[in-house]
Amino acid sequence: MDQYDYIIVGAGSSGCVLANRLSESGRYRVLLLEAGGSDRRFWVQVPIGYGKTYYQKAVNWMYLTEPVPGLNNTPSYWPRGRVLGGSSSINAMVFIRGNALDYDNWAAAGNPGWRYTDVLPYFKKIETNQAGANDYRGATGPLYISDVSQELHPLCQTYLQAGLQAGLAYNPDFNGAHQDGIGLYQLTLKQGFRMSAAKAYLRPASRRRNLTVLTHAHVSRVLLAGTQAIGVEYERHGRRHPIRANKEVIVCGGAINTPQLLQLSGIGPREVLEPLGIAVIHDSPAVGLNLQDHLGVDYLFKCTQRTLNDELHPWWGKLQAGLKYLLYRRGPLGLSINQGGGFFKTDPGMAQANMQLYFSPVSYTRAPAGTRPLMNPDPFSAFLLGVSNCRPKSSGYVRIRSTNPHEAPEIQPNYLSVQSDIQELLQGVKFIRTLAATPALKGIISAELHPGADCTSDEQLMQNIRASAWSVFHACSSCRMGPDPRTGVLDHRLRVYGIERLRIADTSIFPSLVSGNTNAAAIMVAEKAADMILEDAA
Repeated sequence: MDQYDYIIVGAGSSGCVLANRLSESGRYRVLLLEAGGSDRRFWVQVPIGYGKTYYQKAVNWMYLTEPVPGLNNTPSYWPRGRVLGGSSSINAMVFIRGNALDYDNWAAAGNPGWRYTDVLPYFKKIETNQAGANDYRGATGPLYISDVSQELHPLCQTYLQAGLQAGLAYNPDFNGAHQDGIGLYQLTLKQGFRMSAAKAYLRPASRRRNLTVLTHAHVSRVLLAGTQAIGVEYERHGRRHPIRANKEVIVCGGAINTPQLLQLSGIGPREVLEPLGIAVIHDSPAVGLNLQDHLGVDYLFKCTQRTLNDELHPWWGKLQAGLKYLLYRRGPLGLSINQGGGFFKTDPGMAQANMQLYFSPVSYTRAPAGTRPLMNPDPFSAFLLGVSNCRPKSSGYVRIRSTNPHEAPEIQPNYLSVQSDIQELLQGVKFIRTLAATPALKGIISAELHPGADCTSDEQLMQNIRASAWSVFHACSSCRMGPDPRTGVLDHRLRVYGIERLRIADTSIFPSLVSGNTNAAAIMVAEKAADMILEDAA
């Protein structure tokens, strides 16, 4: 049996970081296993290509949840990266750390070492911020964060004016001293190319002789000797391979694949495992529970000014944009369609913002979520205004259906199962209407196409939320960190309760959702995990 010091399962946002940091000294042999393939693909590297990879089986797990009662018993489409870089190779590249209070709340829940002041050095360590370093930002890290404000669509300035007119303050940096306000998103891209975790962390480490990276290697279970993790078994090209870890196994599969792997390995709720004939090695009730995600709602407005629809819908527009990108690495193909953003409170008495804003100078009404790639905008001038709730209280679960590691698990997010969540979204969509009614936007809006001007009462607005809300693709907390093994899966040093030499480092460990996009926090978790692992090995 081949042997390594550390085996990392999953080459996503967290796994790529750990592969780099654990192999950095040259002292340890590290194996990184990824179920997907290489990220050296055109639509992965081109920023706008996430519209293609959004529904591309070659790089995407393409999960579908169970019918969700809160969404009129319809399922929700959940794209997740199945490629080097994981979801950082197919996401919209928006870089948001979350609110400082999110991490203070993690620590207050019984997780020492996870306050904002504890994790801020890791956030700074991650990045090379284009605008430079300050008390909150770093300038020497592997992940390049671009300020693309000068390249965004002109309507973004109109959106900012509307936000100011609606009472929001301008915020030049959502990752700086405070989060509230309206502004423009920073993106994980550099010189016209996506800056994924694979490019930032794995590529520089790939030539190290002590690091082995295997793609198309689907890990089927963690190998256990009693209650000690001694390795993993993976399938590659139709054959099963056991492999030994002399020090630790670190699972970085994300909020879906991590609880799935633990359950397949006999670590999870007894009532889930025993009916499938899986021997219960450790009865861990919280494995797969507490699943959380942000839920978003878009309003679509037809307008009198040109949007990206006008540039990217006609064939000649696509050709022109393609040539501009190929020649200069500029233009809409080198950006995200999520360009404007913001954070605001639905109640001024709140300690922190509870809603996130999105502005996209483009629309895709002919491509419902999860039916086909988002590559052809509408044939008329239009834009989207959206909101999502930062800290929803609803939670769901992930649980395996069988002992087959290739069968997708049962995913139930239970969106809107807590009344306060839909009340927050109701206030959020009302604020969208407030923005649309400002002089800046009202002057260019010719019609509200969705949900439409006839949708006015609270009941109608809530019905529309249930009919059209979408996952923001920020799944987390399904193997959450916490002080009580009955309600948490791992301790504050990311060690799985009841199993020696097994850790988890990905979004599944979040004690609760962070306020905003989750990729930055996933990378931070891995940076901190690497330090803890190396400390324990010393």
